Amino acid sequence: MGTKDNFTFFNLDKDKEYLRRGIEISWEAVKNGNTPFGALLVDGEGKILMEQANIELTEQDCTGHAETTLMRKASKVYSKDFLKSCTLYTTAEPCVMCAGAIYWGNVGRLVYALSEKRLLELTGSDPQNPTFDVPCRTVFAGGQKDIVVVGPIDDLELEVAAAEPHQGFWENH
Repeated sequence: MGTKDNFTFFNLDKDKEYLRRGIEISWEAVKNGNTPFGALLVDGEGKILMEQANIELTEQDCTGHAETTLMRKASKVYSKDFLKSCTLYTTAEPCVMCAGAIYWGNVGRLVYALSEKRLLELTGSDPQNPTFDVPCRTVFAGGQKDIVVVGPIDDLELEVAAAEPHQGFWENH
């Protein structure tokens, strides 16, 4: 398990569909007083199992990033063997902490819209999001698991949509 062959159900159109849902979740995060990030977990058949917005601000939890919170919940419900066949979709490239949670949770595939570098352009030097310049692929390469990574998605319309919840947020929160 863990090779691209295990994810033959998915294609770029499906990936974009799930990323669009992630963007909707990021807007929900902002509406609820949190930073604009969203993630969802999809099984090997294409069923959405869990969705998660950032809860970092409202829960006063520095680990309340969407991906880490989702992985915390998923690991309580699903086995590592099952999670290996799942895909985690997220609006922005996972930070070091979130990449670690994905790795330890044993998710087999990750798809994201915005790169960490693009996210830094949007957040600037905001102290709420002091971005690491460490790609998630670098984090995963340091481990012993084969995690398929797709991203950033090469689609200008999707990139613009994923960036929209960040426009003005970081200067005004």
